[in-house]
Amino acid sequence: MNILVINCGSSSLKYQLIDSETEKALAKGLCERIGIDGRLTYSPAGGEKEVTDAPMPTHTEAIQLVLDALTNEKTGVIKSLDEVGAVGHRVVHGGEKFASSSLITDEMLAAVEECNDLAPLHNPANLIGIDACKKCMPGVPMVGVFDTAFHQTMPKEAYMYALPYEYYEKYKVRRYGFHGTSHSFVSKRTAEFLGKDIKDMKIIVCHLGNGSSISAVKNGESIDTSMGLTPLEGVIMGTRSGDIDPAILEFLAKKEDMSIADLNNMLNKKSGVYGLSGGVSSDFRDLGEAAAAGNDKAQLALDAFAYRVAKYVGAYAAAMNGVDAIAFTAGVGENDADTRKAILSRLTFLGLELDEEANKKRGEDNIISTPDSKVTVCVIPTNEELAIARETLALVK
Repeated sequence: MNILVINCGSSSLKYQLIDSETEKALAKGLCERIGIDGRLTYSPAGGEKEVTDAPMPTHTEAIQLVLDALTNEKTGVIKSLDEVGAVGHRVVHGGEKFASSSLITDEMLAAVEECNDLAPLHNPANLIGIDACKKCMPGVPMVGVFDTAFHQTMPKEAYMYALPYEYYEKYKVRRYGFHGTSHSFVSKRTAEFLGKDIKDMKIIVCHLGNGSSISAVKNGESIDTSMGLTPLEGVIMGTRSGDIDPAILEFLAKKEDMSIADLNNMLNKKSGVYGLSGGVSSDFRDLGEAAAAGNDKAQLALDAFAYRVAKYVGAYAAAMNGVDAIAFTAGVGENDADTRKAILSRLTFLGLELDEEANKKRGEDNIISTPDSKVTVCVIPTNEELAIARETLALVK
């Protein structure tokens, strides 16, 4: 069965068509500038990447352009839409309503809409993508795969905030966690790669990129994760602050005459390694180059990031009363050997030893700790699209 995977943003749409038998991507690409002018990128497996400027006033036109590209007589990878057996949609926030993926029905969509307050930038866009697919592909079964679902196994002492309990009762204010599809995929792949049963393992997954989160996976279940009610909590990120003293907000509001919207924008888009580096960049490659050239603020941003990640790893080793494996994934986690080394150099108390040569490899499942290391450290490339395709297949078979 061919499964179309859709990851919809407010003005963009990522897609992959995956053959569920071989688990290979037949084609993938991106729609950008939806509602502005429109640009489609289409890359068939084994073929040349195509970039087409085309009007996309709404997501419906974007989806239709994707379907047209997939079925194009010259470069399409399928002959007709009859060859698409199902569509899997990334949905960011499922609240407490969804502890697993779900077939998309009217009732399910209504429940997702009730979570929009918890992810106002993401859920509405996800719902728009679902609606667009339903219009363009009526009758094709569809599945929603939630970023928050994997973390619904967290115990209450891990997910509750020490706020008045009534806010949880009224508004479900609690920690939910994100990147769950990636954390689930990588933890399972880590166990498989090491030839062990995940139900007998304690794994810490470090999903490090422009958005970063750490998770503690014990016996195959997430028992804690660094992101919270929103993706703002946790480690320092590209432009997000991560954990801060909440009283800073009132202090800055008074000093700088900032509104709640101003503060929210500052925390999400002007902070993180970007803010700490004095605006050098949110890209770790740029920061590395600037630090090498003697920029002290860029070096500070890199050091603070590594420190914060290491601190979370240490905390999660305590939360699980031990750790068998640490897995690095996502853009920075998979590709930045210097950042991995900086993090792991702070964790030698775990009996961890880094293999310097192995740490230089990229793009494949890899063990980067020495044979004598008491904790096995891996680099495991994430594949959220494949994880969504697998979840979709399981529900529509």
